[in-house]
Amino acid sequence: MKMKYIFIGLLWLYTSTVSAVELSRHVAAQVVQAQKQAEQQQLEQAIQTLRAVTAAKPQDQAYVALILANYYWQNEQSQPAIEQARYAVTSGQLKDDLAWTAKRMLADLLANDHQYQEAVTYYRQLAEAAPPKKDVSQLWLRIGQIYYQLSQWQQSLAAISRYEQFRLPDAVTPLSIKLGAQIQLTRYQAAIPTIKRLLTLEPDQRNLWLQLVNMEIKTKQFRSALASLELARLKGVALSEQNLKLLANLYAQNGIPERAARVMAGVVAQPTLEEIIQTAYYWQQAKEWDKAIENWQLAAQHDKKYYRYVVRLQLQQGNYQHALDALALLQGHDKPADIALLRTQALYKLNQFEQALSQAKKADRLHPSREAKSWIKYLTQLHVYRQNRES
Repeated sequence: MKMKYIFIGLLWLYTSTVSAVELSRHVAAQVVQAQKQAEQQQLEQAIQTLRAVTAAKPQDQAYVALILANYYWQNEQSQPAIEQARYAVTSGQLKDDLAWTAKRMLADLLANDHQYQEAVTYYRQLAEAAPPKKDVSQLWLRIGQIYYQLSQWQQSLAAISRYEQFRLPDAVTPLSIKLGAQIQLTRYQAAIPTIKRLLTLEPDQRNLWLQLVNMEIKTKQFRSALASLELARLKGVALSEQNLKLLANLYAQNGIPERAARVMAGVVAQPTLEEIIQTAYYWQQAKEWDKAIENWQLAAQHDKKYYRYVVRLQLQQGNYQHALDALALLQGHDKPADIALLRTQALYKLNQFEQALSQAKKADRLHPSREAKSWIKYLTQLHVYRQNRES
């Protein structure tokens, strides 16, 4: 997050406070001359005019330094501006509003120059001892910004909390600082309402919608995350391929696998194997068996081991010959014993009992198992029963 400082102008000082600070006559004359030069965009001349001032009174010196600081700043000479402002502040010669304004000027100059630690010290002094009618809320906002720049997240949040005590209308800058600090401190639950407040100001901000979904996922609010991502899509927020995959996953997590599958099916024209597998799982969870089989067949075109899923679904759907066809393609890509057991099931359903018994024995020979032995026992008994009936 980048901060943009709006530096306070002090040109009003030249007309409103020259007499108030009771400058020496010759100093006042040179200040007025410098003011006229500055108004004509002759900043270098104005600076030289003030540098030539020979002020005897400490109060004159402090006031001239303050005006010089302003001209140096306008002339994009930050270091001399800081030096002059620091002298004006530390001299102790400026009083009341003028002293406060000079300190504010120094704080702003330091902040603009990325001297944050010193700047924030002055800002805190200004906020704690502000004269009436000063905009203290903006000082706390500035303090929050600087602590954020210093990666001091807790202090940044505390400053924004002081800012919020003024009950101003929501604004992007303070809410953005608050959100950033909350995320850095892993206060994900607290970050959710902050993001929602930001979204009322910037409803088209894609990153805010995605941050909201991310925070809801981190806090295991999966239904809320789904609702937020659905709402973002409904509002026309552009979702990337990755975002759509997340949407599909959230549909599945919330017990809506059919929508998950439909979203995945529309993600890309040429899906990867991983995307095909995920889509197949979603269709399977939705009990859309034909679509699941179709996607497992697509996956098997990439890697024949996925024919095992085709086989199981074909068996489940009673497509026993199709299951045998798929098993022929699975040969050499799965455990031989497992293939033999699957063949046993298909052949049994097709009333090919002898072949089924042969496959069960093969399975038990390759890898002895309770399932294979159960098939052998059952098919053997069936064979004996059939023989007895025939005799």
